[in-house]
Amino acid sequence: MRRSRLLGVTLHEETTAVLPAAYPFLAEPGLGAPGAYIGRDVLGGSFTFDPFNLYAAGALTNPNMLIAGQVGFGKSSLVKTFILRQIAFGRTAWIADPKGEYAPLAAAVGGTPLRLGPGSSARLNPLDAPQGADDGHRLRLLQALAATALGRPLNPVEHAATGFALQAVTQSRPAPVLADVVAALLHPSQDAANSVELPVADLVDRSRDLALVLRRMCDGDLAGMFDAPTTVTIDGDTPLFVLDLSAVYQSNREALPLVLACATSWLQTHIATQGGQRYVVIDEAWALLSHLATARWLQQSFKLSRAHGVANIAVLHRLSDLVAAGDAGSQAVELARGLLADTGTRVIYNQSPGEVADAQRLLGLTSTEAELLPQLRRALALWNVGGRSFLVEHHRSAIEAELADTDDAMTGRLADGTGDQVDLAATGDGLTGDPADEAAA
Repeated sequence: MRRSRLLGVTLHEETTAVLPAAYPFLAEPGLGAPGAYIGRDVLGGSFTFDPFNLYAAGALTNPNMLIAGQVGFGKSSLVKTFILRQIAFGRTAWIADPKGEYAPLAAAVGGTPLRLGPGSSARLNPLDAPQGADDGHRLRLLQALAATALGRPLNPVEHAATGFALQAVTQSRPAPVLADVVAALLHPSQDAANSVELPVADLVDRSRDLALVLRRMCDGDLAGMFDAPTTVTIDGDTPLFVLDLSAVYQSNREALPLVLACATSWLQTHIATQGGQRYVVIDEAWALLSHLATARWLQQSFKLSRAHGVANIAVLHRLSDLVAAGDAGSQAVELARGLLADTGTRVIYNQSPGEVADAQRLLGLTSTEAELLPQLRRALALWNVGGRSFLVEHHRSAIEAELADTDDAMTGRLADGTGDQVDLAATGDGLTGDPADEAAA
């Protein structure tokens, strides 16, 4: 022991493992705005989060979120419990669900997923538009769908032909459908052809591929979803609307980017007509990010979040998915950085060692943060909120653990066909009660 000559007190030396106990009330102060409980900040106390409150407090420039992580480390569990807790605070959520795994969550809040697939009775018209809106969003969607289906960018004539067709159908019908656009592409007006100094037959010939790929969604393998006027209505007071796209995911996964773009466009149109603060969850977002056209469209949607009072939540597995758009190279990287610039909160669960370089480059992580990513255990994530980083362990209640379970096939619980889960082990409620199990997803 030594005494400080200046203060007259005894100096104490201790290891870093024990020293924190000497100052038990010093901890990370958190984000500085009220929010839903997420879990434990491993370097502080409880961690709460609400993007709308943080935006109002000036801590975020936009409410959008990106959640990434390898399968089995807890990202789906976080999304489900976060949405459930936000509903308790009066918020609402709409979810595009490619794998059909949000049905238990919908049932918990009194809802039923809308199942959409080829030949289903429900129809969603992606060309729906709010009263008085211009055709900009319709045109961007059509061009994104066509470029993705063609596997290449549209050429100048195809760009022009899309605009001509959309203009023609909106003049004749206030609520056009995709079949109308296809017909207008195959039968353009003389005025449209004159405006680009082409004979009508040449304009038809040079835009035929464009018409045929859009026709696929009306009369091809994707018919029966987006080829007619909308037959679905959504009650604005519904706390959770789930659009189940699992029929497409299971049988025609290559078409998922087209289906997700149409479904999300329809959701955004209805959001624009309703007030309140709402979350839009795009699960399996890699499907949109795997093509430059739909990735650009997604980025444009993120930019509109503040105008519509929406926090978009994009969920994917790897950070490299952000730059997976073909061989576009620098274009894909530039697009990924633009999307991340419109994403105020990034939640990163365990990433494989091969993903660390992309994660560090895209997210601007420090070397210490990057080295942590392959070491993160289940339920533990690196949160970057408005430029501040936190290590957060997600906590769940026993009820939430059951709702968020996605391991039915591996753990012996199978669906009985009604959406209820049957525990084949038949041991109580199937939960161990172990806090470690409840924290993991």
